Amino acid sequence: MADLKLHRLPDRAPVKLTVTLEPDLHKALQAYADLYRETYGDEEPVQTLVPFMLRAFLDADRGFAKATKQRSGNALVASASPRPRRTRSRTGTDTPSIAS
Repeated sequence: MADLKLHRLPDRAPVKLTVTLEPDLHKALQAYADLYRETYGDEEPVQTLVPFMLRAFLDADRGFAKATKQRSGNALVASASPRPRRTRSRTGTDTPSIAS
């Protein structure tokens, strides 16, 4: 077997998930989508924004990161792909960094 620098690619097949939201949460998500459109000039539906919102939430949850790191070998940890993160500097501006 060859020793390749590029590791085997992770599963990239999307998974469809159906959820039921309370009306107030749906209204808040729609307000977020409206603010997103006002901020960036791009209209994105709530269902497009939600996966990115969930990824940002999980990436920012230090307790979750610590717990998954402690469970080395867990399928959840193995399936998570490294993503560039945005960190907030002391000046309040976003600066890109690479998660390791």
